[in-house]
Amino acid sequence: MKIVSIAKYAILLCLAIFIASVTFKSCSISPEAWSPAAPPKLEGVLLENELLSSTKHINLDGWYGPEDIAVDNEGNIYCGVHISETDFSDGRILKIDSSGKVSVFCNTESWVAGLHFDSNQNLIACDLERGLISVNKKGKITTLASEDEKGNKFLIPNDVDIASDGVIYFTNTSSKIPFSRTHVWKLLMEAKPDGGLYSYNPKNKQIKTLIDGTYFGNGVAVSQNDDFVLMVDLAKYRILRYWLKGCNKGTTDIFLDNLPGFPNGVSRRSDGSFWLGFSTKRDPSLDEIHSKPLVKKLVYGLPLFLQPKVAPYGMIMHLSSNGEILKTYYDTTGKVVSEASSVEEHHGYLYLGGDVSGYIGKYKLEN
Repeated sequence: MKIVSIAKYAILLCLAIFIASVTFKSCSISPEAWSPAAPPKLEGVLLENELLSSTKHINLDGWYGPEDIAVDNEGNIYCGVHISETDFSDGRILKIDSSGKVSVFCNTESWVAGLHFDSNQNLIACDLERGLISVNKKGKITTLASEDEKGNKFLIPNDVDIASDGVIYFTNTSSKIPFSRTHVWKLLMEAKPDGGLYSYNPKNKQIKTLIDGTYFGNGVAVSQNDDFVLMVDLAKYRILRYWLKGCNKGTTDIFLDNLPGFPNGVSRRSDGSFWLGFSTKRDPSLDEIHSKPLVKKLVYGLPLFLQPKVAPYGMIMHLSSNGEILKTYYDTTGKVVSEASSVEEHHGYLYLGGDVSGYIGKYKLEN
């Protein structure tokens, strides 16, 4: 009897600790309610296929997380990485030459997300510790901006692109909390505006806020004629367009809405169209609870191993300059391309990034 009583007491104690832990963590967020539109049917141009199953892998020598990819004038590939699939506490910028040799181009000691070469072949990048940075050809880091013009910190600088006049456009996902796996989940669940889209002018070193408050602001791409800049609103399954020229200058509208997955990186092709990469497909259970803040608090309070998991699912889209979906590429199994956080085209190939991938995907385009 005593053994049984002790066992029951231990179970009740563990249950009490579990409930207290869930309750405490649940109280740390205050989510907003919103109701996503029903996801589009995967038919027509969205019909699933396995085109990405022919993708090859570029080894990263044990590093993870090539969130974005940039190619220099000599065809060398660059990406930011972190030290393991779950550890983002340290990082480097890697260089992969045409033979596949991997070397450390720059020891950032932090994860670098978006990156893009300027006209002088300096690597402009989003560093999770420093903010917006410039890395010269020798790997020397210069911090360009760590906060906006109002003093709001760039705690999760995300992606960057550069217009033909040299002005830099970039996103900051949050000015309230620094990057971590838990904080990313918090931002998604709370569904509150945070961070923004910004411009940085290297000539006068001025920062300007273009969109104040985004819903997990992510990928950035400037249009071919510098008419507008696109910004991915990941948590809302959409792409926003901020007009730089014309009668709509200074205004924002929706470029593409109600996407079938979590859009991440966007890049422009030489013909003015765009590539859009996705982290994964949409989760019906997550869409369902977005309108129920109390349920979201409870789910957020659960231990990580009990929370919804990101499904391995490769998906990229080819978009027209007007926001029309031209073609969709998939790896529905996620076995070859588990995610596509970014898409960079170079000499007939698409290079696919990933937040936690241990490789860069290399997909050969058909003529």
